[in-house]
Amino acid sequence: MASPQSRASLLARRLASRQTGSTIRSFTASRLALTDAPVIVDATTVRPKKPIGGFRGGIFGFLLGFSVASAYASYRLLEEYKIASALLQASVEDLQSSTDKVSTHIRRIEAVETNLKALSEATSTKEDHKKVRAEMRRLYDGLHVEFLDLRAHVWGMQQDLHTLTKAESTSLRPS
Repeated sequence: MASPQSRASLLARRLASRQTGSTIRSFTASRLALTDAPVIVDATTVRPKKPIGGFRGGIFGFLLGFSVASAYASYRLLEEYKIASALLQASVEDLQSSTDKVSTHIRRIEAVETNLKALSEATSTKEDHKKVRAEMRRLYDGLHVEFLDLRAHVWGMQQDLHTLTKAESTSLRPS
């Protein structure tokens, strides 16, 4: 602790530095009063010593903590944004590939449909088949009738030839 003489000299300097000597302060010997003593730079200028109080320290701590927390939060948010955008990009690429596959399948289906349409125009229907079948039966029946007529005609010619050969073989020939 400071001696009583040093305290008295500090108090005397304080009182001498005041320009209005009308207010008188009481003498205190507390440690706080001694630390709050103004610093004398020269005889005319007195600067009071600014204490770093709890309020100023609290504001500084709050601002420092808020800044660090904000920086960390923005860093984490940026990292999550990068991850989410990478996942979204991968999803878009998967969607693009599946869209390409679907469009390829659609082109194949359209090609098959055009081939099917061409084949359906070139093929016959049931009614066309029935008509052709009925016509073939008529032709077959007509050919069968003609065949039977021809056969009967050949058989008749054969009978005639047989009767002629029999008649000639029984008669004598002049020699």
